[in-house]
Order: sequence, then structure tokens, then C-alpha cells
Amino acid sequence: MQSPADILRDIWTSAGGDASALERVRLTGEEPQIPSSFRVAVAGQTTIAAAGLAAAEIWRQRSGETQNVSVDMRHAVAECRSERYLRLDDKPPPPAWDAIAGVYRTGDGRFVRCHTNFPHHRDAVCRVLGCEAERDKVQAALMQWKGEDFETAASAAGGVVALMRSYDEWSALPQARALAGLPLLSIEKIGEAPPKPWPKGDRPLAGLGVLDLSRVIAGPVAGRTLAAHGADVLLVSGPELPAIPWLTIDTGRGKLATFVELKGETGRAQLRELLREADIFSQGYRPRALAALGFAPEDAAQINPGIVYVTLSAYGHAGPWAERRGFDSLVQTTTGFNHAEGRAAGLDGPKELPAQMLDHATGYLMAFGAMMAKARQAREGGSWHARVSLAQTGRWLWDLGRLDGGLNTPDLTGEAVHTAFIENMPSGFGMLKAVRHAAMLSKTPAQWSRPAMPLGSHPAQWPARS
Repeated sequence: MQSPADILRDIWTSAGGDASALERVRLTGEEPQIPSSFRVAVAGQTTIAAAGLAAAEIWRQRSGETQNVSVDMRHAVAECRSERYLRLDDKPPPPAWDAIAGVYRTGDGRFVRCHTNFPHHRDAVCRVLGCEAERDKVQAALMQWKGEDFETAASAAGGVVALMRSYDEWSALPQARALAGLPLLSIEKIGEAPPKPWPKGDRPLAGLGVLDLSRVIAGPVAGRTLAAHGADVLLVSGPELPAIPWLTIDTGRGKLATFVELKGETGRAQLRELLREADIFSQGYRPRALAALGFAPEDAAQINPGIVYVTLSAYGHAGPWAERRGFDSLVQTTTGFNHAEGRAAGLDGPKELPAQMLDHATGYLMAFGAMMAKARQAREGGSWHARVSLAQTGRWLWDLGRLDGGLNTPDLTGEAVHTAFIENMPSGFGMLKAVRHAAMLSKTPAQWSRPAMPLGSHPAQWPARS
């Protein structure tokens, strides 16, 4: 089984990182940290470390100064569950899930998971089933369906559901085979442009503008990470777009937040203006959604030659499911994790991972990809496209191997996290207690210099930059 240092080496060098930089990284802590048969703690630690090392290397490129990076495994796990440790005016989070979200049996004895936290996704499930949004009525309706038929019908209707599959069942699907030939993270040149000189600044990403068009966890975590290293991150959402308030608070630390209505030409013109001045464009919409509005990677490279464009998808950019909606919990369900954890726990049914680790690890990989591509842009020019997906991160996590007896590990308590890893900060919502960033940089410590604010709090413009 690979050590954390070897796993980090693979991530780092696969994206073109210089292996000698790894000498400046220290990884502490032992697995397991939380109850799982999978190496979730190492997945969090190594992806956070990769992003931290990318920031340190950018600082070396900008200033000539090297620095050390250290990531403690327990701190990394806490940050990969940051949403559950957040406190607002000392109050814990509200229930995380909609009333009908979760797992159901189907008529053929299978299990399906429904993700209904957004009203339009809940409505789609109820429309397909022809029932009201009540748990017992959803369950009764699903007894008339075969699991895979419901998954297909609900997905076609705009719902977000997943059939629980074993790893072997998933691996036999065309989608899994399409992903098998892709790397964990891809970085491709998509246009010609001169190198952009680094602006002046006292932090790795100071003076860089990041457009963050993402929601829920993975994409917002990427933006939060870039903000922790000094970037000006502008979170772009729309007044009509549904959001999950608690996640908005947790992942909004360090960001500006504006509304741009992309359905109208006025809003699209606003976004084009913002894009002209941006360095990184990070987005988590389905592959063709932004392309239809004129913001595909190639469009962005024409609007702003030298842009770094970062794409997050659920199931990857290749294969028959490339357009399918998905969230961490659903990708866990359909790619074999819930089945495997359930079996390891002796259950006849699914068991979730003890963290939304596909989301969090993918978020750190997005930030890592953005920084590695930006460093290349500064050295050799060009416009660049970095791509990650929840399913590809899942495939990587699976391949890290299993922990015998890992499910017997005592869980990490909120008390332990609040004693060791929490900082207090004001916000536009009230006083926050939130998990500090787990990557410790010796010369340019990670920090969020802007408070989390309600969506749409700021104008659609960049702050003044030197």
C-alpha cells in the first residue's frame, strides 16, 4: 500500500511538478482517522498538500523564496468535513438533507439514492413517481419500479438519482470504461497567448482574479482554497439559482460574492467584462450549460487569451454519462463505495463514507490544477484547461486500497476539532467558528482576508489591483 508521501508524489509529478519540491513537504499523522474501510484521511491530506505545494511553488516562481509545507492528517480530515464543524453565533448546522432525500428500496430489491436538496430536483423525482414529496409515498411509489429504470427516467426528467451498484457492476458500465483511460486531473493547452507576468504582491496568488461559478461543495472549496493563498475570488451566482445556505457560508470565506443573470444578454456582457480581467475561470456547471451561453473553454480563451479555465463535472467529460447531473453522495452510491462500506459493516444495504470526500478532495484537486496551469502560463504562455470529476477522484480513492478494520475507528469528535483546528471570524451572517486551512506554509501562511458574505453582496466588478 502506497505511503501518503508516495501518493502525493504521484499527484504532483503527474501535473508536471518538479519532484525536488517534494523535499519541502512534511505530512504528519497516521491512518485511520475516521471510521471507513477506505483511505479517506490520506485522500484529504494529499490533495490539500498538493494544492499547498502548488501555492508554495508559485511563491518561489514570483519571489525566488522557497518555503516548507506541512499538512497534518487529522487537521485535513477536519477540513474535509468543515461544513459539519461550522458554528454561526455558536449554533450548529441545520439538518443537511431535504425531507425526502436519501436511500429507498425499489420493486426489484435494489437501492436508489435521491438527491432532492434543490427544489427542482425534488420536483423532478415526484413528477416521475407521480407522488407527493413525503417519504412514505416516495417509498411506496418506488416499489412499482425497477431501480435502473427509475435512475434512467429520473435522470432524463432532470432529477438527480443513483442506483446503488457494486464496484464490479459499475466497472462494467461504458461510463466506467470511458473514465479508465483518463488521468485523475488533466491540464491541456487550448490556445496561444504570451506569458502573463506575475503582479506585485506579498502572497502566492496576490493580484490574481478568480471567477468562481460553482455551488455546493467541490467547486466552492476550490475557490476557498485559492482565496486562502491570496487570490481575489469573485463568486458569481444568480438571484434565481438555488443554494444551500450553510455551505454558502462555509465555502464563502475569503470571497467576494456577486449576482450576474446569465439568461439575459446584459448579464452575459457583464460576465464577459469580468472574464477579460480574470486569470482563472473555475466552473462546475454541466459540460454544455456554459458553452450554450458563450463561455466554453475555447470561448474564454478568445475573450481573454492566457486564461486558465477549470472544469468540474460529476462523471467526467467522456462517456455516455458526461452530461449527467451528480453530487458526491450519488457518485459514492453508483460507483461502488456505499455497497463496499455496507458489506464491510455487515449491512444489507448502503453505507456512506464518513465525509463527502469525493467533493472535498476534488475541490483541492481543482485548486491544484488551477495553480499548476497558472504557473505554466506564467512560464511559457498559452491558455489552459484543467479538468476534474467526482467519479475520477472516486476511482483514484478506490485504487488507494482498503483498510482492514478501518470501520472500527472511533469517529473524530466535534470537541476535538474545536479544541485544535477552529478559528473565530466575523462574517456577513454573524460570528463564525470555522476550520482553519490545513496546509501550513512557512513563509506565506494561508488565511482568508475577506469575511463570508451573503450571495450578491458585492458589485460585479474586480477590486482595485496594483
